[in-house]
Amino acid sequence: MSKTKALLIAAPRSSAGKTTVTLALLAAFRRRGLRVRAAKCGPDYIDPAFHEAAAGGLCLNLDSWAMGPALLDSVACEAAAGADLLIIESAMGLFDGAGTGAIGEGAAAELALQLRLQVLLVLDVAGQAQSAAASVLGFASFDPRVRIAGIILNRVGSDRHRAAIERAIATLDIPVVGAIPRDKAIHLPERHLGLVQALEHNDLELRLHRLAELAERHCDLARIQGLATHLRVDQRPVAALPPPGQRIALASDAAFAFIYPHVLSGWRRAGAEIVPFSPLTDEPPPGDCDSCWLPGGYPELHAGTLALLARNSVAARIRSHRARARSPIRSC
Repeated sequence: MSKTKALLIAAPRSSAGKTTVTLALLAAFRRRGLRVRAAKCGPDYIDPAFHEAAAGGLCLNLDSWAMGPALLDSVACEAAAGADLLIIESAMGLFDGAGTGAIGEGAAAELALQLRLQVLLVLDVAGQAQSAAASVLGFASFDPRVRIAGIILNRVGSDRHRAAIERAIATLDIPVVGAIPRDKAIHLPERHLGLVQALEHNDLELRLHRLAELAERHCDLARIQGLATHLRVDQRPVAALPPPGQRIALASDAAFAFIYPHVLSGWRRAGAEIVPFSPLTDEPPPGDCDSCWLPGGYPELHAGTLALLARNSVAARIRSHRARARSPIRSC
């Protein structure tokens, strides 16, 4: 059993405010001197970058659909290493995943069951009052194995609005541990496939400061911390993928930024060396690497620059590397 305590933040649907609440709690707990870490449920490259900025450490992905039990335990243990509190943000709605089962494969609820996590449910209560209690009742009773331990109300209109909802939820014996008011200033801008990337926000530190203050004013942080339970995982390290070479040239910049940290840490544990380079700044891959890895990202946002570079040294060096390397160029 890990010394770290963990808590899963989920919601009935996407766009209910999970990421905002997660960032606010991470920033507030960190401000109080707690060693916090974050993880993201499922495949996601964008939210974890915000989590890293708020927590001050790497955010790893926990995917019960793509990872076997041993790898899931290993990554969860890595995510929690050295932390007092691990906060895990779900994807989509609590029970949403692949397949047709009552709990979708890879759903946050499945992760909660496998890692024995309690759930902090975020409710977007804009446009409703007592009816919010029906949502809580439905999620708490849908699968009793999934423990809804607390509620955070989001986009609350007034003290009167909050009081009406809390009175209704009080009959369910599930505590409301926070009520965050409507505030357009904390909205994070989006584009296709998710939020605008963290590295594109010049004011990210200021945003996190505001979110921390929001959590301190409107959430019972001590009670929320008390909802977390010890993480029960097998602590043996397991590699996700074998390294594609001894020295791996890794494209790493604003255009090529999507790669899972647990993959890189597994390669390093296997003895591989990761050598970053930046196609976007006309920096070619080192010629002495065994393989060249081009991760995903938003290259279309930099199409003009990349098109110009395609005619000069970077593209030529990548093509040359492909022709002579012992391992081919990989992309994902």
